[in-house]
Amino acid sequence: MRALILVMDSVGISGAPDAARYGDDGADTVGHIADACAAGRADSNAREGPLYLPNLVALGLGQACSLANGRVPPGLDGRVEHRQFGCASEISKGKDTPSGHWEISGVPVPFEWGYFPRTKPCFPADLTNALCDQAGLPGIHGDCHASGTEIIAEFGERHMRTGMPICYTSADSVFQIAAHEQTFGLERLYEICAIARRLINPLNIGRVIVVGTSASDFKRTAHRRDFSVLPPENTILDHAASAGRDIVTIGKIDDIFAHRATRRNLRGDGNMALFDATLRGLASLADGGLLFANFIDFDTLYGHRRDVTGYATALEAFDDRLPELLSRLRSDDLLIITADHGCDPTWSGTDHTREQVPILAWTTQSSSPVGRRAGFADIGATAARHLDLPQPLHGVHF
Repeated sequence: MRALILVMDSVGISGAPDAARYGDDGADTVGHIADACAAGRADSNAREGPLYLPNLVALGLGQACSLANGRVPPGLDGRVEHRQFGCASEISKGKDTPSGHWEISGVPVPFEWGYFPRTKPCFPADLTNALCDQAGLPGIHGDCHASGTEIIAEFGERHMRTGMPICYTSADSVFQIAAHEQTFGLERLYEICAIARRLINPLNIGRVIVVGTSASDFKRTAHRRDFSVLPPENTILDHAASAGRDIVTIGKIDDIFAHRATRRNLRGDGNMALFDATLRGLASLADGGLLFANFIDFDTLYGHRRDVTGYATALEAFDDRLPELLSRLRSDDLLIITADHGCDPTWSGTDHTREQVPILAWTTQSSSPVGRRAGFADIGATAARHLDLPQPLHGVHF
């Protein structure tokens, strides 16, 4: 008996009930990608035609979309073989990665994160001065809201000449630092981010994100790190650790939970490497164990960059790997595939979108229909129930 939670980062299925508060009324990551594919607007040398996700459809993705907004996106109306599907709306106040993952694990975020203003400079002068003083920096480039891809390309060469890292933020509660790994040094970059983490704690900023770049085109490397704050309550990971259970985390899960109760962490450069890591982690996962995985490419490579074709291709590649995972599940295992927020690649800007998320469960055990859930915490509650762990303070198992 094991439990697996797989988070398809940013794969939302239409605007949450409070999406208008966030400027996201009408956003629909999966639906709009499917629309673009059906209209031929996402064709390329790598893919063409309607969005083709037969394995996710068999788990109920199309019907989960219908529960969320009343329509099955084109290409996703197929036979449902596992009828444990549903959708959930977030109750945490943000639309960011930590809030979504913490809520999935049974801990909604009850407070408002701190954010940096849309001014230039956007960081307080005393913060910038303290960072430069304590880290021995001659200054910083950026100091604004920006798309990571664009600002790294804009300041990359100047950064290498001056030794000044590129610092920027977004609509999320983040302080992002990018630097060239070879000329600046990856370990030095990590040290500077640790200093920044201490300095921004009083501002209630959720994450300091390290972005390493290499080569002349300043391509991001796989050495990204998130310096997060700790969840305010015990998560399902904490409950599993206290019970002495085996825990395997995949991708950036360990960073999201500030390395508390994340035990064995397996990383990979991209979704396919992360899928390989998931299969390895499952093979070694002991009875009663929990596997928690994040698949980051959907968000960082395609959602934020508003790349509809790339996002569709990534969804199809993920779907194509699912039979490998399903064939390795035991009859008493529980698999839940979900998401943490949206990042509609057809939407304006480059930020996340406030959306409902799918809940796709594979189980041979008898259980109630998932339906529409008020809060992601029901996912953690269900995994805890399956593993006979103490129930989190939030959420109702299905």
